[in-house]
Amino acid sequence: MSSVPPPLRLGTRRSLLATTQSGLVADMLTELTGTAVEMVGVTTFGDVTKSDLTQLGGTGVFVSALRDKLIEGEIDFAVHSLKDLPTTPDPRVVVAAIPPRDDPRDALVGAAKLADLPPGAKVGTGSPRRIAQLRMLRPDLEYVPIRGNADTRIGKVVSGELQAVVLAAAGLRRLGRQSEIAQIFEVDEMLPAPGQGALAVECRADRADLVELLSVLDDPRTRAAVTAERAVLNALEAGCAAPVGAYSADHGRELILTAAVVAVDGSRAVRKSTAGASSAPTDLGRDLAAEMIAEGAGTLMGERAH
Repeated sequence: MSSVPPPLRLGTRRSLLATTQSGLVADMLTELTGTAVEMVGVTTFGDVTKSDLTQLGGTGVFVSALRDKLIEGEIDFAVHSLKDLPTTPDPRVVVAAIPPRDDPRDALVGAAKLADLPPGAKVGTGSPRRIAQLRMLRPDLEYVPIRGNADTRIGKVVSGELQAVVLAAAGLRRLGRQSEIAQIFEVDEMLPAPGQGALAVECRADRADLVELLSVLDDPRTRAAVTAERAVLNALEAGCAAPVGAYSADHGRELILTAAVVAVDGSRAVRKSTAGASSAPTDLGRDLAAEMIAEGAGTLMGERAH
């Protein structure tokens, strides 16, 4: 009589959004392969620190604890928001799958669209990328750095402390809160974070069996698009806390990649687009970043420290 294999242990941050996203991946894997999955909650440094994420270097603060559990064998695989992953690879782990991407755009939650908010209205977001681009659209508003989960942030609007907050549209949709969106920013208004709306399914690099099993979740078109976006970020040597936006639109065998680096005060930006083969997304991203640096993107990014 064959024994039933134990369920795979899926490590996830404990927030409602993280567990919801991980649950979607677990359900998809079970449906496609019949493999049982159990969720293991992990508290990361980014979840407990009160520090501003821009002071922590941004990337990695939500990831390192999950990776530690993977390396130690306490979990079998982990699900991350792809935009939280550092762009420098860790040779001990591998992104075995990037499932089909959800909406990559940013969303405004509040009583009115951005254009209709009164001068001086307070808008909350913890992202320098969002603040820099919002300042280009409405320099007359006050942008307030905030932290916390979606509930906490939206609660500041409900209480009247803020007139609006900006969050990822994908996260709001996954939480079933899309009815609270006042405005979706099109990518020509506000470029999203590289990889926004996509999830990364990660396991140990030496688990060939698991890499193969998880690969059923991978969407090659999403992987190509987000690889190009993240290559821009990597070549610009910026963490996710830097004012860098990038989005790659998939057109079959071709990617159209747009990226921008915006001065924190919203006064200047270097924004460029390019097109290239979806089979070479890393080259596409690196080449675009080189063009942006040639046009002064590096000096804009340097200003974020002042």
